[in-house]
Amino acid sequence: MPQVTEHGGGVWSLRVPIPDNPLGHTLVHVIDTGRGPVLVDTGWDDPASWTALTEGLAAVGIPVAEVHGVVITHHHPDHHGLSGQVREASGAWIAMHAADTAIVRRTRAAAPGAWLDYLAAKLAAVGAPEEHLAPLRAARAEGRMRTLPGLSAALPDREIVPGELLDLAGRRLRAIWTPGHTPGHVCLHLEEDHPANLPGRGRLFSGDHLLPGISPHIGLYEDPDDSTVTDPLGDYLDSLERVGRLGAAEVLPAHQHAFTDAPARVRELLSHHEARLTGLLALLTTPLTPWQLAERMEWNRPWDRIPFGSRNIAVSEAEAHLRRLVKLGRAEAVPGSSPVTYVAV
Repeated sequence: MPQVTEHGGGVWSLRVPIPDNPLGHTLVHVIDTGRGPVLVDTGWDDPASWTALTEGLAAVGIPVAEVHGVVITHHHPDHHGLSGQVREASGAWIAMHAADTAIVRRTRAAAPGAWLDYLAAKLAAVGAPEEHLAPLRAARAEGRMRTLPGLSAALPDREIVPGELLDLAGRRLRAIWTPGHTPGHVCLHLEEDHPANLPGRGRLFSGDHLLPGISPHIGLYEDPDDSTVTDPLGDYLDSLERVGRLGAAEVLPAHQHAFTDAPARVRELLSHHEARLTGLLALLTTPLTPWQLAERMEWNRPWDRIPFGSRNIAVSEAEAHLRRLVKLGRAEAVPGSSPVTYVAV
């Protein structure tokens, strides 16, 4: 039976499963408009996920062929994965922020193996041990690229412009640029009275930016061809404050469940990251590589029980926190260290 929640005012959420992932599912939101239904995200590209999406739509009386448009909060495969299939089935347009569209375009154009080459070199530079690098090199040598998601994601045909209302007949849905989780992540503010008259300003489709019980992953923005020194955690914290000031009556995130009191959740997340930065400074009393720092950080399980792929994500998160500390003048790279080490100042 499809798992569908009606949120009132012509808005529903559909639970679309993510295979082999502790998050369990993506909440795909459906907005009724004067030109037909519009989806906010689509879910993972998997047959079971497609079945859940189409059955969920059917449960609210919408054949997938009638979908008018798809608005993507960010390019990750559990959000953008099924967009191409929806477009093929319906002729729907797909909208995404330009920064994430650039990632989709670059990934589609990359030579086979380019990502594995980049990842192996990057991990070696931050101190990953040889036993961690060996599987990447083996996968590269054997041409095992099909296991990586998002390599042929659909190219969006509309741009989400921050601050502007999306072209949705009869609805006021404004794009709020919230970089951090990805460079082009957007939240979408439905500037309409809440159907249950909850106090506050409308409803916020928050993607992965603001979740009720999870701190979203903030790692380095990955671009093999760009040497710009970015600050994703700084971007995220700034974006959090921007969203908190909206005062939305209710938040409809892409995972877990809807919730109220966005400003309180924003304060919790700001405090969490400040505490984490303070804890990292205590670890950096002696020089550590980003890999060594990740090994010592607190995760949801001991380091020796974190799977291979999740370790790559953890190290990227450690790097993002280091970038923030360096930008704040609270840590610095040790000159001449290789692999690079960092120390508190």
